[in-house]
This record gives sequence, C-alpha cells and structure tokens, in this order.
Amino acid sequence: MTADSMERPFRPAWWLPGGHLQTIVPSVCRLRRAPMLRRQPMTLPDGDFLMLDWAPDPGGPIVMLLHGLGGGSRSAYARVLMRALHARGFWACTMHFRGATGEPNRKLRSYHMGEGEDPAFVLSELRRRYSRRKLAAVGLSLGGSALLHSLAASGEDAPVDCAVAVSVPFRLHQAEKRLNRGVSRVYQRHILRQLRRRWQEKCRVLARPDLAERLQELRSFRDFDARITAPVHGYADVDDYYDRASSAQVLRDVRVPTLLIHARNDPFMVPESVPGPDELSPCVTLEVHRSGGHVGFLESSGRSYLERRIPGYLLEQLRKR
Repeated sequence: MTADSMERPFRPAWWLPGGHLQTIVPSVCRLRRAPMLRRQPMTLPDGDFLMLDWAPDPGGPIVMLLHGLGGGSRSAYARVLMRALHARGFWACTMHFRGATGEPNRKLRSYHMGEGEDPAFVLSELRRRYSRRKLAAVGLSLGGSALLHSLAASGEDAPVDCAVAVSVPFRLHQAEKRLNRGVSRVYQRHILRQLRRRWQEKCRVLARPDLAERLQELRSFRDFDARITAPVHGYADVDDYYDRASSAQVLRDVRVPTLLIHARNDPFMVPESVPGPDELSPCVTLEVHRSGGHVGFLESSGRSYLERRIPGYLLEQLRKR
C-alpha cells in the first residue's frame, strides 16, 4: 500500500461553482459500485444492537466509517470511501448507528451529534477482537461529530491509531440557523421526512404511539430536537443539547492524530463555525478549503478528493504507529 502524494492539492471542479452543487451532484452521481458488503449485528451493553456492514478483508488495517444523519453504507459518500479504502488494502466497515438501517432498535435511544458512547464501544470491541491489526475511524458530518466526542472522552486511551472527520457541524446553534435559510432548507426538509418516518415506525414497534403524535408539526431540526432528540437522550432542552453536543468545545481533548476536512462554502454551516487554532489539540490537523460543499469535494476529474486524501492520510499515520 502506498500513500498519495500531497503534492496534488484539492482542486474543486470548476463546473460545480458554489457549495450547493458541490453537495448535491456528488450525492447523486457517484454511481460506482461499492464492494459486496456483509452485515454483522453487534449487541451493545444496554441490550440494544446496531449493524456493521463489512467489505471483503484484503488483510490490511481496519477502518470504521461513521455515517451522517439519515445516512448509512448505501449513501454515495460511504460507497465511494468503502471502495477506495478496499482498493488500498484496508478492511473497511460502516457502523450504522442505532436504527439507521431502517430496522427499529430495541430502545427509544437513537443517535445524535454528541453520541460518542456507541462508537467508543464498537471501536473497543474491534480493538479487542483484532488486536494484531491497526485500527482507524472516519466520521462524516454527524458521524464526524460523534467520533470527535468519542475520541475526546477517551483521551489517550482512545482505541484507534488515527482518525478523520469530514464536514463536521462544529457549532450546532449556528448550523441550525444556517439550515433555516435559503436553499439550505431543502436539505432539512429531505432529512426530516426520513427522521419522522423512522421515529413513527420505532414508536409503533415499541408500542409507544403517544410519542409519535403530531409528528408532522415538526418542521425543522430544532423542532425535532426539542421534541425528541433532547429529552430521549437526557438533555435538559434543545439549547442544552446544542451547547453540549457541539464538537468545537472538545477538540482540545483529542489525543490521537486526527485530520479535519472542511469547506468554507458548506451549505450546512457558516464560515464562522470553523474552529480557531486555540481550539485544537496538537494532535488535530485542520484542513479548510474554499470549496467542497458538504461531504462533496469533487475534483475537475470527476473523482472525489476524499477518496485519495483519506486513505493517504491514514496510511501516512499508521506507518508511524
């Protein structure tokens, strides 16, 4: 396995001006097939479960992907990265958060921006089961936020050798306001439809119809987080959730090599959300690009910058371990 040279910087596709096109086009046009995946359930300490989707094992280090809100292993970005990692010799898997496969989990608990416990448990299990292998993690959007919380809480005991987080909504109050403006509201409506549908199905399976009343009244992420996310996951209210689950405040506590990849024109956030140098641990490298959208980063060649940058960074760091 060889790392990509960083002499080739990211050059955004000239034919995708603006953050919206960089976000939307890669999500609908990345049609290359991912490796055949094998699904594995994993039981969690509270008796609930989640699912891991594994690519074939080429014998290299393990990399666990954490998807974004409403995403999973079938998301375009996950297919691209799973394929790229497999091609570079990594044994890649996507960890689906609780209920994210469409099959309701056993508890009301689901997942959110500050959910670091489940990733920490799964990564610790992988470290225990495959102790002879190096281990890395890659989180995208919400998955990146959850990963950063997990790494910060574990400190020097984090079970991974290195990590990457892409398009993380570092400051949730700002992200919530941004998604209620202009074209960005389209993303919010699309994801909310899926969240409401999954929550309604979960309440049906758990025989809790009282918790699914008037779901159509939830017209924004703030509405959904105030009614469901915050109370279900132990936050005092939605503002408490946004305060405590914002990952900008935990970056100083990360103690393993971690790369953050971000675009200033991300339509899920405002440029002011980007953390400053004083907010970063010495272990954290922040890479900010003028363009790239939200988990887009499509180059003029039509290929994703992420599919060469992420494997290259992981290989570089793992050689040092």
